[in-house]
Amino acid sequence: MKRAKIIGPLEVTVSDDLERAIKVLKKKMALEGLFKELKKRRHYEPPSVRDRRKREEAERRRRKNMRKRRV
Repeated sequence: MKRAKIIGPLEVTVSDDLERAIKVLKKKMALEGLFKELKKRRHYEPPSVRDRRKREEAERRRRKNMRKRRV
Protein backbone atom coordinates (compact mmCIF):
# COMPACT_ATOMS: atom_id res chain seq x y z
CA MET A 1 0.00 0.00 0.00
CA LYS A 2 1.28 3.43 -0.93
CA ARG A 3 1.63 5.95 1.86
CA ALA A 4 0.11 9.38 1.56
CA LYS A 5 2.50 12.29 1.41
CA ILE A 6 2.02 14.46 4.46
CA ILE A 7 2.05 18.12 3.61
CA GLY A 8 2.97 20.57 6.32
CA PRO A 9 1.10 23.81 6.87
CA LEU A 10 1.37 26.42 4.15
CA GLU A 11 1.95 29.81 5.69
CA VAL A 12 1.48 33.10 3.91
CA THR A 13 1.95 36.45 5.58
CA VAL A 14 -0.65 39.10 4.79
CA SER A 15 0.61 42.64 5.08
CA ASP A 16 -1.46 45.09 3.05
CA ASP A 17 -2.42 43.43 -0.20
CA LEU A 18 -4.85 40.54 0.28
CA GLU A 19 -4.96 39.80 -3.46
CA ARG A 20 -1.19 39.35 -3.48
CA ALA A 21 -1.36 37.00 -0.48
CA ILE A 22 -3.98 34.85 -2.24
CA LYS A 23 -1.81 34.72 -5.35
CA VAL A 24 1.20 33.61 -3.26
CA LEU A 25 -0.91 30.95 -1.52
CA LYS A 26 -2.16 29.55 -4.84
CA LYS A 27 1.41 29.42 -6.15
CA LYS A 28 2.57 27.49 -3.07
CA MET A 29 -0.35 25.09 -3.36
CA ALA A 30 0.46 24.47 -7.03
CA LEU A 31 4.13 23.82 -6.24
CA GLU A 32 3.11 21.31 -3.55
CA GLY A 33 0.99 19.48 -6.13
CA LEU A 34 -2.23 20.02 -4.21
CA PHE A 35 -4.34 21.01 -7.22
CA LYS A 36 -3.12 18.03 -9.23
CA GLU A 37 -3.95 15.68 -6.35
CA LEU A 38 -7.44 17.15 -5.93
CA LYS A 39 -8.14 16.79 -9.63
CA LYS A 40 -6.94 13.19 -9.56
CA ARG A 41 -9.17 12.27 -6.62
CA ARG A 42 -12.29 14.00 -7.95
CA HIS A 43 -13.47 10.81 -9.69
CA TYR A 44 -12.79 7.12 -9.12
CA GLU A 45 -10.17 5.72 -11.47
CA PRO A 46 -10.16 1.95 -12.00
CA PRO A 47 -6.79 0.20 -11.61
CA SER A 48 -6.58 -0.61 -15.34
CA VAL A 49 -7.05 3.04 -16.30
CA ARG A 50 -4.62 4.18 -13.61
CA ASP A 51 -1.94 1.76 -14.84
CA ARG A 52 -2.41 2.86 -18.45
CA ARG A 53 -2.17 6.53 -17.45
CA LYS A 54 1.02 5.90 -15.48
CA ARG A 55 2.59 4.02 -18.41
CA GLU A 56 1.72 6.88 -20.77
CA GLU A 57 3.17 9.46 -18.35
CA ALA A 58 6.37 7.44 -18.02
CA GLU A 59 6.64 7.18 -21.80
CA ARG A 60 6.15 10.95 -22.13
CA ARG A 61 8.88 11.60 -19.54
CA ARG A 62 11.22 9.16 -21.30
CA ARG A 63 10.71 10.86 -24.68
CA LYS A 64 11.23 14.29 -23.10
CA ASN A 65 14.50 13.14 -21.52
CA MET A 66 15.66 11.69 -24.85
CA ARG A 67 14.97 15.04 -26.56
CA LYS A 68 16.96 16.87 -23.89
CA ARG A 69 19.94 14.53 -24.32
CA ARG A 70 20.07 15.07 -28.10
CA VAL A 71 20.21 18.85 -27.86
